[in-house]
Amino acid sequence: MKKINKGAEPVGLKRWKSAHPEGCYSDLSEVERQSIREACAEEQFYLCAYCCQQISGQSTDTKNEHVEARRIAPHRSLDFNNIVASCTTPNQCDAAHGSRSLPLTPLMDECETELRFKISGRVEGLTERAEESIRVLNLGDTEKNNKKLIEKRKQLSSVLLLTNGVNPNDGLEDDALIQILIDDLGTPINGKLESFSPVVVNILKDWLLSDYVNYEQDK
Repeated sequence: MKKINKGAEPVGLKRWKSAHPEGCYSDLSEVERQSIREACAEEQFYLCAYCCQQISGQSTDTKNEHVEARRIAPHRSLDFNNIVASCTTPNQCDAAHGSRSLPLTPLMDECETELRFKISGRVEGLTERAEESIRVLNLGDTEKNNKKLIEKRKQLSSVLLLTNGVNPNDGLEDDALIQILIDDLGTPINGKLESFSPVVVNILKDWLLSDYVNYEQDK
């Protein structure tokens, strides 16, 4: 995950809420729903809030996802601060969340430090709440749970590293170069980040913290 900094709610949603004080999300037309999708996708640099693969902001591959599920918190169904853009991949992210509670969310700073991604494509929760959120969203802690996401994350993360001159099988021991790469991958180009770039940033930060000692164990 990458921390999401929520911005102002779309003007169209604000006007609709003013005209329908008793309304809820299910009452919205596709026009209002699309304005939410676009606003969320833009502030997320066109990455899924949970798995960090690229999304377009259109209904073809993007869902308005309620972090605190509507069934749990119906009073927050129109709260823009409770809505993020998720991919529409079957059996993960929005499709896996349902109405279950998420103890660790992309609206928390800790989402970037309590998940640990590996070159293998797997993700590990470093806290109990991180483990639970990985399980609820089916983010690929084991191949048994989500082999397709693990393989996709491994492949595209490796491509990002190779594109930036780093062989993922060899790693990188120069801390200064690692930091430059972290900065580059975290900088949007034309308002967008590369698919899974926060995953690679997470891996690189772990290389810095571990001083490369544990690299072989992380493959």
